[in-house]
Amino acid sequence: MRKDFWIRLTAGGLYCEPGDFFIDPWCPVERALITHAHSDHVRKGCKSYFTAEQNILLLRHRLGSASIEGLPWGVRKNVNGVEVSFHPSGHIRGAAQIRLAYRGEVCVITGDYKRHPDPTTTCFEPLRAHVLISESTFGLPMYRWSEPVHVIEEIGRWWATCRAEGKNAILFVYSLGKAQRLLATLPPIGPVYVYDSIAAVNQLYEREGVSLLPWQPLSKWWNKKEKGILLLAPPAARRCKWLSELAPYEQGRPSGWMALPKHQTLFSEERGFVLSDHADFFQLVQTIEESGAEMVIFMHGYAEAMTQFARKKGYEAYAWNKQNARKMDTQ
Repeated sequence: MRKDFWIRLTAGGLYCEPGDFFIDPWCPVERALITHAHSDHVRKGCKSYFTAEQNILLLRHRLGSASIEGLPWGVRKNVNGVEVSFHPSGHIRGAAQIRLAYRGEVCVITGDYKRHPDPTTTCFEPLRAHVLISESTFGLPMYRWSEPVHVIEEIGRWWATCRAEGKNAILFVYSLGKAQRLLATLPPIGPVYVYDSIAAVNQLYEREGVSLLPWQPLSKWWNKKEKGILLLAPPAARRCKWLSELAPYEQGRPSGWMALPKHQTLFSEERGFVLSDHADFFQLVQTIEESGAEMVIFMHGYAEAMTQFARKKGYEAYAWNKQNARKMDTQ
């Protein structure tokens, strides 16, 4: 790693030295640039937050009365001599890539991203950069996604079969992002109920004009004689005793991890649907190539594997993670 590179990994996360700000910090800091509102990318307690304008409502839901500033897509702002702009990553609503330009060099931090269209958010925007800092959650060739429309059709057929057989269908999904994507794309086969944490996020999406299937919060309990419903619940609800009240039912899990045999075995009582809000291996490679970057840094997931792959392709490549952050911070 060249010594004059102006972004470094610290014990607090990614730090832009000339701009004096962190990107998705791991602990409270003075100024945080936030790619999206998932909890593993947002830390409470920062003095100020800077994010994409489309992300403000969701970030406010996460942070309450914190100081949050938003910027429209593509608009550039000077922060202590560093030009900052936010560009759609397609991961969930409001999710951004962050483009930083300093002294003629451009660095793009992808955050989490997906390249397949999603009606609940703005589509991924390819960006050019000298340096690309990319996620690598699914950075192995075994991860190759089918077209989402086919997976949605598969989920719809499963739900329709459950309904025809007098069973309820339960999908375990993330409360922010995956649940709303399903509600925006699934066919209206029957009544839909959602866990209360999902209901709160649904309301935010609908306030922003996102069209979802008609749904009811789980707290407004349905007629227990009613069968053939679809229930969306977070993965943590998987072991809840109240699930027995929905019997007979079938369980499903739409996730990129369902492509992994060990996860299919681990969740054998659930129907696996390979539907991810992250890029697959081949989309990661496509993004690197389209960026024109000479140096690539990988974070999250299979960072080491992607680093070895990129080096074989002639890139200057590195893996950054929490494990080596403290060591790098002292160099």
